[in-house]
Amino acid sequence: MTENIPDDGAGEVASESWGSAGTEREQAAAEVERELAMMFRRARKMSLEVAAEVHPELDPASYSLLLMVADAGSMRAIEMAERIGLDKSTVSRQIANLERLDLLRRAPDPQDGRARLIQLSESGRQRLDGARQRRSRHLREDFVQWSTDDLHQFARLLGKLNAMY
Repeated sequence: MTENIPDDGAGEVASESWGSAGTEREQAAAEVERELAMMFRRARKMSLEVAAEVHPELDPASYSLLLMVADAGSMRAIEMAERIGLDKSTVSRQIANLERLDLLRRAPDPQDGRARLIQLSESGRQRLDGARQRRSRHLREDFVQWSTDDLHQFARLLGKLNAMY
């Protein structure tokens, strides 16, 4: 049995057999799984830290909603629920909490006067921008030992990983 591996970005498509190379390939896959698990744990920890920087009462789940709104500009609560895969009542509670913390605000939807759009508040934008700038600065410091080629390769591979899902 041969597995086709997608284009590697250089226009080449590779295929490798799981047969004779299966053991080595399985070991490599296990290494990837371990490293991904570590990366996800670190990402959760980083989300906790950055959420606390944005606001001491901000939990990581609400922080992800805040990021979604920041990236989208503004959106309806139902869109948020669909994108994140939660029910509307859960998202509504999180939105209410983010409003209470003065990180989000509701605005009339110009396309439908009955609907409301969720947007970053001015305070939310300032707090989020500051936290993102600090995080970016820390990441640049952490990557100072990496070559530019390594950074490009890492970004390419992360893009390839993200394209899988």
